[in-house]
Amino acid sequence: MQDLKLFVAVAVAIAIVFLFTQAQTSRVQTIYQPLVLTPENVSMVSLKIPAVDDQGRGVSTTLFVEAKAGSGKLLVDVNQLLFWIDTQYSIQIAKKVAEQYTKADLSKIDLAYRIETNASLIEGPSAGAALSVATIALVLHRQLNSSVMITGTINPDGSIGPVGGIVEKAKAAKEAGAVLFLVPEGQSIQTTYKPVQRCQKVGGWTVCTTEYKKETTTVSDIGIEVKEVRNVEEALKYFLV
Repeated sequence: MQDLKLFVAVAVAIAIVFLFTQAQTSRVQTIYQPLVLTPENVSMVSLKIPAVDDQGRGVSTTLFVEAKAGSGKLLVDVNQLLFWIDTQYSIQIAKKVAEQYTKADLSKIDLAYRIETNASLIEGPSAGAALSVATIALVLHRQLNSSVMITGTINPDGSIGPVGGIVEKAKAAKEAGAVLFLVPEGQSIQTTYKPVQRCQKVGGWTVCTTEYKKETTTVSDIGIEVKEVRNVEEALKYFLV
């Protein structure tokens, strides 16, 4: 009788472990299941990104990426002046990086990109890293941490390249409510050369010379945490929730 009770107890324990394992496996598979769309199904993510307008001022913009069933097209809002040729190229690279990272087939999914901002003109490829992060999050059905912002170009291998206007963008990120600003490797400290003019009287003439003074700025001194990232994979560790 005792042997029978022991056998039943062991069998129940094994069944519980098996069911728990199956539940955990199912949960993980659901989280990372690639995006599957029907003609009626639409998915979208948004991400705030810092930029520099045509006046050299830091501004905060909002990027929207929408996916719907289609034939693998990349769509942009042609009514906006924000999508210059280099930005469109970054979108193409972002899709390729997303496909490589997620191993998903996007040939039957159309991706539409839109940027909203009050600035009249924003150009440059510095939104590439953000475009890649947003696209990957969309494909993986993952939410993005709204307190994190990023700047950087994107390369076909997923590496993040340097950009300009880091200080201005950091200020814009802080004003937008971000607490963490991700920058390309080597750009958390900025070196600039400011012109300093010196004039003196020489006879009846005023002679002026211009010297360039080196200034070093630690971006985090602006009041926002700054971390360097080498590639999209590192950036996603801070973004995906």
